[in-house]
Amino acid sequence: MESNTPTTTPPKQAANTAHAAKKRRFRYKLGLSLIVMAVMFLLGLWAAPLLSTLFNHGSRSVTQRATVADDGNLKVTSEEMAVATVAREVSPSVVSIVTKVVDMTYFGPSEQEGAGTGIIVSPDGYVLTNKHVVSGAESVTVVLADGTSYENVKVLGTDPLNDIAFLKINGASELQAAELGDSSTISVGQRVVAIGNSLGQYQNTVTSGIISGTGRPVAAQNGGGSVETLTDLLQTDAAINPGNSGGPLLNLAGQVIGINTAIAANAEGMGFAIPINSTKGALKNVLAGKPVQRAYIGVRYVPITPSVAKYYNLTVKAGAYVFAESGNAVVPDGPADKAGIKEKDVITKVNGVVVGDKGSVASLVGEYAPGDTIELTLLRGRQTVAVKLTLESYR
Repeated sequence: MESNTPTTTPPKQAANTAHAAKKRRFRYKLGLSLIVMAVMFLLGLWAAPLLSTLFNHGSRSVTQRATVADDGNLKVTSEEMAVATVAREVSPSVVSIVTKVVDMTYFGPSEQEGAGTGIIVSPDGYVLTNKHVVSGAESVTVVLADGTSYENVKVLGTDPLNDIAFLKINGASELQAAELGDSSTISVGQRVVAIGNSLGQYQNTVTSGIISGTGRPVAAQNGGGSVETLTDLLQTDAAINPGNSGGPLLNLAGQVIGINTAIAANAEGMGFAIPINSTKGALKNVLAGKPVQRAYIGVRYVPITPSVAKYYNLTVKAGAYVFAESGNAVVPDGPADKAGIKEKDVITKVNGVVVGDKGSVASLVGEYAPGDTIELTLLRGRQTVAVKLTLESYR
């Protein structure tokens, strides 16, 4: 039976109810505050990279403005100063090479003069240049940046697989040698500087640009039975003119990362340089007083690109596919043969350095001298194999 009598709450119970409501409101506000704080924290984590980027961008702009040098009315940026510094510091290591070549004509011997560029690589007068600069020369003269001329110059030898020659200025001492860099660290878009004897008339001409591409192919020379193909030229838009051949391509640290070697006659702003790493093995022998020798592994291979991988049904998109359309892909009794490398193997690494990203097989092997032992990582079918290989001299 329902009662119609109104219910009342005792004062003590009412007080307890009010207190409980107050506690609920407090917990609600506390919970809401915690939720807001958590959301703000998460938003902060999300926004931090963006704010950092914006801040750093602003900082870089301020830094760039702060590093602007003011010489009277002349203002230059930090990058322009870097190029100027490289030119100033490296120019003493860059030499002009003047050659005399005697050609036989219908009217008898005719003396022709040629010009190129070279790089001093040791204080006692060893010079690195292009093979084609000194090819067929009856005499070679080296002219330093300060005008000092040396006529007692010997061509020590040339790289059989590359457009590289090694010279020695007899009697020279205390010359300023250039610092060699690491061409495997190059990135497309990287700023570079070229120095050379442009047109054979303008000694130590300086140009700058960027690395436009890497791994560009060069024509293979098979006259001596070559077993390796070079596909690793650096492409740059830094102006390279006749006479620049053999000169350095430099990073902004002033290190030699390439040897300027060619220009595309039918294009504008397209020059090529040999990666410096591919010369280091032969240079090591030369500086030790040994004959010029090029290390080789004794294989013919196809540089792998996505299209090559698709054509040969390969599972990788970079590396070197040991393959030859005719003849032996692996030279009998050569270093690769002795190490157990087989046709259709894929060379993916040379001493842990990835083939393709950091250079071709020829370029990476060129860092070492005959007699050095290296490790090659191979993909054989679906199996990864590592083999030790002792390099031999190219023959």
